Amino acid sequence: MTDLAEPDAAPADPPSHPADASERAGPARASAEAADDGRRSRYPFGVPFGWYMVAWSHELSPGTVLPRYYFGRHLVVWRDDQGGAHVQDAFCPHLGAHLGHGGRVTGTELECPFHGWRFDGDGRNTCIPYSSRTNARARIRSYPVVELADHFVMMWFHPHGAPPAWEVSLPPEAHSEQFTDWRTVELAVAAGQQELAENTVDGPHFRYVHDTEIVPEIESYETDGFVARTRTIQRFPTPRGVVDGRIDIENQGPGFGFTWFRGIVDTLLVGCPIPVDDGHTLVRFNFKVRRLGDEASTSSVGEAFIREVVKQFEEDRPIWEHKAHLVRPALADTDPPYLRFRRWYAQFYADGTADAPELWPPPAPPPGAQPEHRPPAKATAGARHRPST
Repeated sequence: MTDLAEPDAAPADPPSHPADASERAGPARASAEAADDGRRSRYPFGVPFGWYMVAWSHELSPGTVLPRYYFGRHLVVWRDDQGGAHVQDAFCPHLGAHLGHGGRVTGTELECPFHGWRFDGDGRNTCIPYSSRTNARARIRSYPVVELADHFVMMWFHPHGAPPAWEVSLPPEAHSEQFTDWRTVELAVAAGQQELAENTVDGPHFRYVHDTEIVPEIESYETDGFVARTRTIQRFPTPRGVVDGRIDIENQGPGFGFTWFRGIVDTLLVGCPIPVDDGHTLVRFNFKVRRLGDEASTSSVGEAFIREVVKQFEEDRPIWEHKAHLVRPALADTDPPYLRFRRWYAQFYADGTADAPELWPPPAPPPGAQPEHRPPAKATAGARHRPST
């Protein structure tokens, strides 16, 4: 087919998302614009750029098309018949049909359900079935994609379309036969991604949120470009006494991180948070447990450990969802390195962060309603087996 470029066709660049204007404006201006039309920003920052997991590989067999909503925008995730995974903006540049609802894969192309227009993995229009020509200006924004360990489908997101600034990789345990297959959990929370991430340096909260007598002791917190590493000592109370262990964390940008639990049972947790928008986050936990000799024991201990991690996530939830973000928090002299963490994290906001106002509260309850009290969760396993004093 030849190219058709009519004067009133779509612009040469992929069409902007509604979110793009506020992202380019920066958080301070975006907040003012939101106030003008009755909306209120939740945080003094937008959505951080980086590598993010958009699907598990098993969800995306050849020919599969998935509608997704991340970063405050509609996306389509699909795999072509040759095995290539793709992430693109969801709306057909012809008349705006959502390609994730009814779109189908034809070879290495995605076909629009509305009028049959086809697009390749780079977003180029390759076929208009009722024309002998294509439209070179009908281009869909495509995002860089990598797939790791036949398990993680990762996309690069930057609000202004900048190319990937680093690569992501998995630790050796992810490929080791000494560890189990992946066990996975998916959790959604009404809070911004940075609020969740700050827990990686927050040892003291374990005592008050999770009711643990023994809290992690931070040995070191180091940053190197897009990587941040937290090394901690952790003593795990068990029915048979206290077990010395460690919790070590490595974050490769804001959307891909590893936590090694060593002591009771060696466990690798690959955490993959992704912003739904600036006030909501979807978290995918991916666990591998060191094999203990027999499958039954490995499964039993591993599942118990995973349940404990998920339980602690749920104990954190009411804090995350109802806390305000303080730009300049009042700190104790013995507090962990919250501000060092925030300075590292701030590099992933393409438009920076706002300095004012000082306090960014959660959304107000519906008119005529008052917040409901939620009693604290029951004690965790660590608290139940705390050493006697």
